[in-house]
Amino acid sequence: MQLGQVVGNATSTVKHASMNGQKLLVVQLTGPDGRSPDGEPVLAIDSLGAGQGDRVILSSDGRYVRDVLKSNTTPVRWCVLGVRDE
Repeated sequence: MQLGQVVGNATSTVKHASMNGQKLLVVQLTGPDGRSPDGEPVLAIDSLGAGQGDRVILSSDGRYVRDVLKSNTTPVRWCVLGVRDE
């Protein structure tokens, strides 16, 4: 699991069939302090309704994402597991 902050949304006119109907967020991963950036932003699917500025808990567990999307061939790696309370 990794903490991150939502920095925007992503849209796509052409995408893998497993991503149809999924909300895509651009998330900046953060370091242990929860504030400083940790690498490049990632693209994550979200079914919890997170929005710009929200701090989220992400998972890069491929098996979990494949189970959620019901697809063994999905290219999705990151998904939102929770929205952090302040």
